[in-house]
Amino acid sequence: MLDFSRLSSIGAALRDSTVAYKSHVALIEANRHRENGRWTYREFRDQAERFAALLARRGVEPGDRCAILMQNQAKWLISATGAMWSGCALVPLDYKLTAREQLELVGLCRPRVLITEYHTWHKLCREEQRHVLERTLVIVTEPPTDGELGPAIPWALPETADGFRYHEPARDDVACVVYSSGTGGRPKGCMLSHGAYLSQAEVLGNMYPMEEDDRFFSVLPTNHAIDFMCGFLLPLLMGGAVVHQRTLRSEFLSATMQRYGVTQIALVPRLLKAMKEKIEEKLDDLPKWQRVLVDGLIEANERATRRAPNHRLSSRLLRPIHDGFGGKLRLIVTGGAFCERETANFFNRLGFPLAIGYGLTEACTVLTLNDLKPFRGDSVGAPVEGVELELREQNAAGVGEVWVRAPTIMKGYLDQPELTEETIVDGWLRTGDLGTLDAAGHLKLVGRAKNMIVTEGGKNVYPEDIETAFNDLDGCEELCVFAANYIWPTGTLTGEQLIIALRRKDAGPHETAEALEEAMIADVQKRNRRLSDFKRLSAYVIWDEEFPRTASLKIKRQALAKELREALTREEALRELR
Repeated sequence: MLDFSRLSSIGAALRDSTVAYKSHVALIEANRHRENGRWTYREFRDQAERFAALLARRGVEPGDRCAILMQNQAKWLISATGAMWSGCALVPLDYKLTAREQLELVGLCRPRVLITEYHTWHKLCREEQRHVLERTLVIVTEPPTDGELGPAIPWALPETADGFRYHEPARDDVACVVYSSGTGGRPKGCMLSHGAYLSQAEVLGNMYPMEEDDRFFSVLPTNHAIDFMCGFLLPLLMGGAVVHQRTLRSEFLSATMQRYGVTQIALVPRLLKAMKEKIEEKLDDLPKWQRVLVDGLIEANERATRRAPNHRLSSRLLRPIHDGFGGKLRLIVTGGAFCERETANFFNRLGFPLAIGYGLTEACTVLTLNDLKPFRGDSVGAPVEGVELELREQNAAGVGEVWVRAPTIMKGYLDQPELTEETIVDGWLRTGDLGTLDAAGHLKLVGRAKNMIVTEGGKNVYPEDIETAFNDLDGCEELCVFAANYIWPTGTLTGEQLIIALRRKDAGPHETAEALEEAMIADVQKRNRRLSDFKRLSAYVIWDEEFPRTASLKIKRQALAKELREALTREEALRELR
């Protein structure tokens, strides 16, 4: 059993593991079919200390902030660890944001150090807001030999760690400032303590322990709360290895899983759904007799693993399917967005159990989680150890706002005391999420309080609930349900309309955009008629641009509403559904 109660910081826990597992592989980095490198825990510690020495020689001091703006790679973890050992607070930034958005966050958190990639650095330099970096030490990875760095310096480790002095923060000190994926107003920097991360790691590590030969495939961006915990801290604290693939095309992901025998991975529901569709396509292409045989084996596996997963059995019964994922994958962690029950059940029946969880950036990583004993695809699990959860202002159906209290709750939002006071009340975090609790104590989410729609008949309607009725629409790439007044305010609470924003799939060689749209709308109308009267959509809008999404691939509702509002009037946009 993990016990980090005697430790005061993440850095201390990592130092302990680099000694305990010094000869084991800590990091593996691949690029397409080529391995860039691998590092033992001893080598990982050596490079992290030398990076810390580089910071010390440049005048970086304990308490400074170190921002990291890179895609997943070994240098991300090496840099982060060296910065923490120097006493810095980390600021993981999203590399998928625009350069302007990234500079906005830099201006808010004011880091003493920014570690980034060469191509990203040049994008930042072209922006008007680049002046926010004038007092920041910028360290650039992998610059070309003839590349222009300006005031930045290359990521180049000194030969020794001379000058480095390990700094031990207090448990209550800020370990990370993580910017929430919230889309409203000023970005929110969640200040998370070392104690919060250690408490979270202890609980999750005991629920889902890793062995010394386990390998976690880090696919989600490391700045994301899930991968920071599951694809960085947990594997390295328990002696496992972290695998990075610099090219995230699906064919290379599969090859990497097979080559390195990946045992665990974290994925957001959207990626799971895409994987599900590919598996189903392959199963549909089987001859009828083979499909009957496979379906029988799937049913047998489901019955045999009803009480708890059994990877050894599942991987034998369904070997061809498991071999496609490397043959050793025994756990998929998912969260960050709503996971459809159908998708969750699909993977569980194949012997790939999904640990479905729910959490917020403001609460470190996870608040509730399914322990798989037995598997349940209809909830986001029960509160993990140390979490108190209440539903407040419940309605007649038992739906209330989720409030939580736990040692993993943030200290507050950076430089936003008023917002902090609104969000944390008497030690309780207001999540803004709506849900119910069943008899087993499992939480079922039904929507966001701010997205709730009140119909003229007094019915509360949650867009996320309606959206599930339109999954896998014919010809549809993306969809999002709104109240029309949310996009185009009328200043009145009457005459509300429920509408759906749709983006078509790209037409294939034997299709036309018009035919795809016609099939899509016909499917919407058919499904719409099956809904209760108060949930039915009255109109739709076609939007050809890709929907804005967070790092965890959740649709940014407010940002999408703003795009629609600025581009189209209500009359131009809405088309009536029959």
